[in-house]
Amino acid sequence: MFEASCKNSGSISEYSIVMQNQGPIDAVITWVDGNEPSHKKKMHQYLKDFTYIPEFVAGSTRYNSVGEIFFCIASILRFAPFIRKIFIVTDNQTPPIDEFIQKNFPLNKITITIVDHTVIFKGYEQFLPTFNSLSIETCLFRIPDLSENFVYFNDDVFLIRPTKPTDFFVDNNIVAHGDWRSIFFDQLLSLIKPKKNGHKRFGFKDGMIRAAKTLGISPYYFHLDHTPHPQKKELLEQFYSKNPEIFLKNISYRFRNSAQFNPQALSYMLGFKTGKSIKKKETRYLYLKPIGRENGYINRKLKLYNKNPQINFCCINSIDLATEKDRTILFDWLKKLLNVTIEI
Repeated sequence: MFEASCKNSGSISEYSIVMQNQGPIDAVITWVDGNEPSHKKKMHQYLKDFTYIPEFVAGSTRYNSVGEIFFCIASILRFAPFIRKIFIVTDNQTPPIDEFIQKNFPLNKITITIVDHTVIFKGYEQFLPTFNSLSIETCLFRIPDLSENFVYFNDDVFLIRPTKPTDFFVDNNIVAHGDWRSIFFDQLLSLIKPKKNGHKRFGFKDGMIRAAKTLGISPYYFHLDHTPHPQKKELLEQFYSKNPEIFLKNISYRFRNSAQFNPQALSYMLGFKTGKSIKKKETRYLYLKPIGRENGYINRKLKLYNKNPQINFCCINSIDLATEKDRTILFDWLKKLLNVTIEI
């Protein structure tokens, strides 16, 4: 397919057999450059009515971009040669990736398309502009020409070893990376957690619990990992067409709200209900949040990757808040791993 494919553990013919059985697979990445003046100005127009802005609602780290998008794209091109198309979903922005791809992947054959929010929110423009990843992720299945089976990436999620189609879909079913957890226990933990500036934080797991409740699932919910998330377009289309009020409510918030569910968690649990999701047992991802950590934190994490050949996904959360030294270490590691050249 392109020069990077020879570094993958599976041959193109192996991929072709799998693709014939379950069709093409696309990748979707959401991205925003929160440092762009026009984006800042637009967002501040809608924040001025807030008397207090919690970090989970509009913290700067949710929108800051320090080059993660280059590594996310490169990881797909390098380690997932079976991907048909990459769609980058943005708000009237275009990441400067052309020169990077031409330099590092001159023989790339994977189409990369920029998709504006106005496209996926067509017919629901009253909810734009939106600065809410949960609202945006709810609409991803509406991308034109999106394949039935697709994989969603946050731009801080990367592939760090060769992958196969069966890492995401097996027998046309979603491979769900995560585990089942107690709704009661995790809600209890949230209740005893101290407030910050008088507000309870709406955390990562809260949106997953909300997804379980939306689907009438209890007493457990599926807690997803920080990995790429395989999804089935038809599954989501059918659910939202039968439950338009659920779709409308989740996309109606311009900023993250505790009334929202996590769309990926809903997709996985919807798959479990309909026999379209299968749980992956082993841990496959490396999670780093290099903020205020002890000395040796990054080194310990990278040693874990080297020791475990099963780890092929990575999430580096809030790398914009890391020290310049730590950010350089992690970016240099990714550059070497992905065999790319880039100045950030």
